[in-house]
Amino acid sequence: MKKDQRQGVVYSTNPDFSYQTPAETAATTLPPQQQQLRVQLDKKQRGGKQVTLITGFVGRDEDLQTLGKLLKTKCGVGGSAKDGEVVVQGDFRAKVLEVLLKEGYKAKQIGG
Repeated sequence: MKKDQRQGVVYSTNPDFSYQTPAETAATTLPPQQQQLRVQLDKKQRGGKQVTLITGFVGRDEDLQTLGKLLKTKCGVGGSAKDGEVVVQGDFRAKVLEVLLKEGYKAKQIGG
């Protein structure tokens, strides 16, 4: 077992001690009606290129990947989906917002 996985237990004098790792809780994805998504235009640390950033997704990474694939397909561009946010290359705020609302998500545009 690696040292960083022991969570503060270094040594035990109990001969019958057996370290048990806490069970991981699987993140559950909120239904689309309960998601509070924010759509904004972002240029920071991207070499001056514009991207549409969708933040606020709560749920499993597989569901985030599915949402990202849907948005990238509808816009016909590339992008990525990780760490609870979807990045779509280019300025597609209106189109992304329309697709999200059509899919049943609660979404709003942030910024200009």
